[in-house]
Formats: sequence, structure tokens, C-alpha cells
Amino acid sequence: MLYRALGNTRIEVSAIGFGAATLGDVYGEMTPDRARSTVQHAIDCGINLFDVSPYYGVTLAEERLGEALAGRRDEVILATKCGRYGFDQFDFSGATVTREFEASLRRLKTDYVDLLQVHDVEFGTFDQIVNETVPALRRLQEQGKARFIGVTGYWPAMLARILEATPVDTVLNYCHSNLLMDDMDAELTPIATRLGVGLINASPLHMGLLSGGSIPSWHPAPEAIKEAAARAVDLCRAHGLKPAQVALGYCLTHPFVASTLVGCRSIAEVDDALAALRNPPPPELLHELRAILAPVHNVAWPSGLPENQPAGAAAG
Repeated sequence: MLYRALGNTRIEVSAIGFGAATLGDVYGEMTPDRARSTVQHAIDCGINLFDVSPYYGVTLAEERLGEALAGRRDEVILATKCGRYGFDQFDFSGATVTREFEASLRRLKTDYVDLLQVHDVEFGTFDQIVNETVPALRRLQEQGKARFIGVTGYWPAMLARILEATPVDTVLNYCHSNLLMDDMDAELTPIATRLGVGLINASPLHMGLLSGGSIPSWHPAPEAIKEAAARAVDLCRAHGLKPAQVALGYCLTHPFVASTLVGCRSIAEVDDALAALRNPPPPELLHELRAILAPVHNVAWPSGLPENQPAGAAAG
């Protein structure tokens, strides 16, 4: 496993992080035994960053991760989130994130997390996130319940604006640095690196579109993106390669990302992720993929409050 510094935190995280939404049956049903064995195998293979949220499976992912980490808590960098608790249930108030975090600790069977993050900041107001939510997380950090704090979200520009406005230790951006999108590097990466904020990339498969598997019914991407992604998947298979390995392998070459989170539903998928780290995709295939995906490159979908969305986002 390759390990990288997480910004200025002085901790090293695995280049591949475990995105634990899968443990909440978000991408298909998992049995408790398979959830446990998948997590245990990931740890055995050197994956040390596990990222979860009370939103994933409406607390199910946290519960399963807590059970799977029994006896091995000290071997991992454990990250969870606060502020989002359901598909359309958000509460970024200081009182709520503090209270709900205590519930997260109970589900995770621990008295602290290594990283506590505000979940999907685009669904809150900028002023509240900066002046109420982040200070609440800092108080939890001062109490020793979170070693570090961070923010997560969809829009790189909003995340960058928050980093400039208030000190945080990490930032997680999803669906904006992969084969379909690279605007994270234009709007967020330079600021994160300048400030020493640890940069985490999530959704290297564009929330499943580049996985080669079934697409969840809730996926928000426009049909044009789904169709282009399907053509990219077919091209990878025509080259005799697994689409998910190609997509993840591309992301793992990013020079400034500390860890790329990938959701694994089985031991085999953990092994596939490790193979992607060892075998980056061939340049000629990347050239063909870029040509296929060019018509939808950097096309986003609406997400969050209207005032947090870039101009033209609704047309995506």
C-alpha cells in the first residue's frame, strides 16, 4: 500500500480509502458477515482510512463499521460526518451536530474519531457552516472527541470559499476529479495545497457510473452522462480491462490527493482496488476514453441550495 500525508495533520493515510457507504446498502444489499469480512480484508491489505456517515443507510453503515472494527480500532484512521441525516434531512446547527455526533460515536463503538467532517456543505448556508457548524466541530476537537475536522461537498468552488474563510484540517470533494470531471483542480486543489489542507477525492467511479455494474435508481446524473459512461465502460471491456480498475487507477495518479475513497462491497472489490493501484491505465486507452467522454466532460448536476450552485448548474 502507498501512504500519503494528509495535509498538515501529520498523519499518513492509504492512497486508497474505504468509502463505507456500501456498508449501508447504498449500492446494493450486503449481509453483516460480508460487511465485516470486507472491512477486515481491507485492513489486512493496508487500507487505513475508513470514511462513513450517519446518512449512509440511515445509520446502518456506521453500525456495521463499528462492529467490523471491533478489536482493530487503533489500526485505522476513522472518519465520519455530521449535518446530513437523510436524503433531504439536513441540520447544520451547532446543537444538532454535537448531539448527533455522540450517537455516531456509540454506533462506531469508540470514544473518538480521527476526522469529523461537515457533510455536503452545499445544503447549508455559507454563513452557518463557517460561523456555527465548524466552530461546533472545533469544540468537539478541543474535548478530544475528534482529532481533526473537515468539510465535504459537491461543489469545489464552495469548498474553496470555506477553506479561505475558516481553518479546517481536511476537505473532501466528490464527483469532481475523475474521468468525467476535473474541475476540482481548477477551483479547489490549489487553495487546499496552499493552505496545507488534506485533500480527499471521493467517487472516482462517479457514484457507480464507471463501475461496470448496475446504476442505482437514485443516481442524479443526466442521461447524457450515463450514456457516455456506458460507452466508456464498454471500451474498457473491449481492451480486456475492468472498468472500475481503469477509472480508479486514473484517479490514483493525482499528485496532490492524499486518499481516493472507493466503495467496496466484497473482498474481491478490495482486491480490484489494490490492482488499480499497481496497474495504472495505459495512456492509449485514456486517450480513447477522453474522446468518448468529451461531450459531457465537466457537466454537473444541480445539488444543494440555489445560492450555492454555480451559474448554469441547473442546466447540467
